[in-house]
Amino acid sequence: MQSFEELTAPYRRELHLHCYRMLGSFTDADDLLQETLLAAWRGLSAFDERSSLRTWLYKIATNRCLNAIRDSKRRPPAEPLPPFDPPEPTSRGDVTWLQPYPDALLDDQLVKRENIELAFITALQRMPPRQAAALILVDVLDFSTPETAELLDTTPTAVKGALQRARASLHSPPPPRDTETERDVARRFAEAFAADDITTIKTLLTDDAWLAMPPAPHQYYGPPAIAAFLEASAGGRDSATLELEPAGANRLPAYRCYFVTGSDRRDTGHVVLTISDDRISSITRFLNPG
Repeated sequence: MQSFEELTAPYRRELHLHCYRMLGSFTDADDLLQETLLAAWRGLSAFDERSSLRTWLYKIATNRCLNAIRDSKRRPPAEPLPPFDPPEPTSRGDVTWLQPYPDALLDDQLVKRENIELAFITALQRMPPRQAAALILVDVLDFSTPETAELLDTTPTAVKGALQRARASLHSPPPPRDTETERDVARRFAEAFAADDITTIKTLLTDDAWLAMPPAPHQYYGPPAIAAFLEASAGGRDSATLELEPAGANRLPAYRCYFVTGSDRRDTGHVVLTISDDRISSITRFLNPG
């Protein structure tokens, strides 16, 4: 007889990604995956094989995530205090728990870019949780409407209604990707960002570009506002220099950021870019705690 580890091993990575889509947080996905596996281990003797093991595990994971959201286990992290005086933000974000998902953990054959991009993950966080669950299960994971109804302990009619509302709340799909152009724009941004070349960064932005910085709620809209923040940020680093290393996330160009002072090299998080045509439409600067 196969051990529990052997039975569940083929599904762990996709279940982790499912929890991430539901919760928007890599850290919370870690926790909920462990809760899912523990619940599955405890309930394995009652598994009657009316559905596949994969479907049964997805039911546990989905409902554990819904319970976590309902019970407020997914709490927004504390707002960090910047070591400088930032300009007044354009707005304050409402999904401050958002975290990046490393490309290294994504299966190239199974994960489509449009189903993991930050814009899609953010949109899921703003939906009513059961709408988001229905959308993920049907449109991303290809469960049928009756299967999804069974997973969510509801009716096919209710699933269809939730899907209709969830789909209506999504923006249009991302434009086709020009990988070579995207790489070139990202490289130019990284060089300018590390050099505090704010003038060059402004030329790389669309007119409606956004800068967000989870877990900080501050958001800046448009090149002038983004430039003002980046200038204030550069002035607050004292003698530290900034180094970037490529580290793809959410199928988008991304970099790991380090502050370097002498021999000290401190990891400060990720910067993830969304590029439209040959310009950057959003910068998400994920800040490390502390």
